[in-house]
Amino acid sequence: MSANAAAIPKLGIQRAVTSVVSAALAPLLAGISAPVLIFLVALAAMLFRSPALKAFPLDRVAFFVLISIFALRFCLRRERLEAYPATWPLLGLTLLAFWGVLKESNVVEAWSVLAAKWIVPVVLFHVAGSVFRDQSSLRKLEFFSVAALSYLTLVSVLFLFDAKSLIFPRFILDESIGIHADRARGPFLQAVANGVCLNILGLIALDSFRRRVLPGILAAMLCVTVPLALLATRTRAVWLSAGLSIILLASFGPDRRVRRPALAIFVMAAVALGSLLVYDGNTTALRDRLWDRSPVDFRLEMYQAGWQMFTEKPILGWGSETDIQPEIEKRISAFHPERYLLHNSYLELAVERGVIGIGLYAWLMVCFFRLAREHSPGGERHFVDGQFRKLWPFILGVYLLNASAVVMSYQFVNGFLFTLAGIMSAQDASRSPVVPMRGKS
Repeated sequence: MSANAAAIPKLGIQRAVTSVVSAALAPLLAGISAPVLIFLVALAAMLFRSPALKAFPLDRVAFFVLISIFALRFCLRRERLEAYPATWPLLGLTLLAFWGVLKESNVVEAWSVLAAKWIVPVVLFHVAGSVFRDQSSLRKLEFFSVAALSYLTLVSVLFLFDAKSLIFPRFILDESIGIHADRARGPFLQAVANGVCLNILGLIALDSFRRRVLPGILAAMLCVTVPLALLATRTRAVWLSAGLSIILLASFGPDRRVRRPALAIFVMAAVALGSLLVYDGNTTALRDRLWDRSPVDFRLEMYQAGWQMFTEKPILGWGSETDIQPEIEKRISAFHPERYLLHNSYLELAVERGVIGIGLYAWLMVCFFRLAREHSPGGERHFVDGQFRKLWPFILGVYLLNASAVVMSYQFVNGFLFTLAGIMSAQDASRSPVVPMRGKS
């Protein structure tokens, strides 16, 4: 009797420990069974949490959860992390950037920029291929893209027509955080990031329309409102990239169902711009922004100083920001901002990492452009299919053109673009673009 009595408390303790462990592991097990949801939640967190927003770092928590779940998933399934042609230059650039940040490890912003420019993209690039591998998962990513485009467009149009009481979340209107408070900057708190996203997601919506996935009413509404949203960013690099991408698509698009709406969007954009310049209350602001030369003069002086620095240390570059900022300040006389930004991704990389950094980045972009090749023509139509790959150079062109006017340190933009590249890289590696869903699609 005494032995049985002693065993009862032990069983109770074991059951309690088992219950606690099960409760602790339940979220991880749920995440392993729903990888697409975890991935999209992480992307959504990056969309709504700008680095300039001093709030709970939801994006970092979501990213950490994503890494943890997929690390456990790979271990349990004994999967092997794939390496692609773009893996090596991407890792090289990440290691170079990490080495530079080590010299200023006490600066929180430096780590944030490192994560936005390299760590988040390199992780999403390699994880995306194992997540979005069938039509069901790709369809969810496409739905997320259209939903994000609709939201960003709505917020930008509301800002354009001064219906600011309807904008959500409210921190978008807070002039004390971020920059470009007088423009449509969306949750990024940065007008260029908003414009680049609108442009890239708009091209993806065109591909959805091609495959008759996008409802006609929604397609018509986006055709009218996306050009207005792009105009509301009041950013010339965004306007230029959007105009060029639409003109080229209307002329050389891969399909009539892409060329025709592209032409319609171009006409709508021209009409919208003309109408706003003539009738809208923001006429003066748009016209002043169109012809404003002060940002151009500042950038030209920054470009000249950056080029001089590159020619002095062309091989390895100057290294960290702590070395670069004082040196630029010595060379700039007409402008005295709090922080000197080169406003050009390529020039910044050349100054920081020299020819080695530029060479790795060129290698990476060549790998990305090669993804436009269609290895398995024909078959079912789906998101990121062979026809989408013909649209990929336009998407990449929008990204690279804007990178010549700003430094691409936008976490969501980088993460989303590298997600698409990771999906196509995984498709190429397996030579089977999509595993069909069971049953009716």
